[in-house]
Amino acid sequence: MNADRIKYRQVMCFLKVAELRSFVRAAEALNTTQPAVSKTISELEEALGVTLLERSRRGVVLTAAGELFRRHGTASLVALRQGVESLAKAKAGDGLRIAVGILPTVAASLMPRAIKRAKEAGLAATVYLATASNDILLQMLKQRQLDLVVGRFSDVTLMRDLAFEHLYSEQIVVVVRDGHPLLGAGRIELEAICHYTVLLPERGSIIRPMVDTLLMSRGVADLPDVIETTSPTFGRAYVKISDAVWIISQGVVADDLDSGGVGALDIDLDVGAGPVGLTLRADMAPNLGVESIRQALRAVVNESKRLA
Repeated sequence: MNADRIKYRQVMCFLKVAELRSFVRAAEALNTTQPAVSKTISELEEALGVTLLERSRRGVVLTAAGELFRRHGTASLVALRQGVESLAKAKAGDGLRIAVGILPTVAASLMPRAIKRAKEAGLAATVYLATASNDILLQMLKQRQLDLVVGRFSDVTLMRDLAFEHLYSEQIVVVVRDGHPLLGAGRIELEAICHYTVLLPERGSIIRPMVDTLLMSRGVADLPDVIETTSPTFGRAYVKISDAVWIISQGVVADDLDSGGVGALDIDLDVGAGPVGLTLRADMAPNLGVESIRQALRAVVNESKRLA
């Protein structure tokens, strides 16, 4: 049995004979001749090494092998047609909508470049972007409100029935405005931030436990002046108009650090914000649009690693 020898036209021919139970009627339906149909069926049977059809006075009868192949052949043909239709819809952007959940860290740096890259590669679908906490995004994915989540790996309970692909590991940074007294002080200890207002990720956010661990390990767990927020917009604005110190994932402020206005303090931080990656439902077969965005995200991450 050699599956590589099986051709699409052979399967089509077999299914038409099986449907009509006649070589003659199948030939008419396929706009060919009866001898051509017979030859095609013989070639298919030779490739499979089994007899699929038998002729009787009542017409064509499927053997047990023929009935089995008919079921799988029909399913394969349906899947093939669906694949072709999906490609055509994705290419034309015909009503195709892709819902992607993203963390603020990804929304600020990674996602704009990935979407631009996917669009330039031909993605014509409508892309809907939802920003929320990691646990909410994963729940939305499970409830089929989202097709893809670009976020962090979570605990085992939340990740059940989901498939995670690691992209990169994100770091925590301590950010202040340009001209801040601590910015030009060289390497400093974390305890130096105790003299300033400190912006922290709010309790319940996925990186807060890492930040708490960092603060406790350096003996600065009881900060006297704290603002808790997960709003990047507020964090950026407040840091720029004050001497506040912002402890945040690097991805949130990556573009700000590149463009200026804020800077990262030179502090030895031995803790990261955790792995960031792509999460899908385990039972989901990605359509072309989702796959285009996944490929674009991988390419952007790899490009960033090369430039780092």
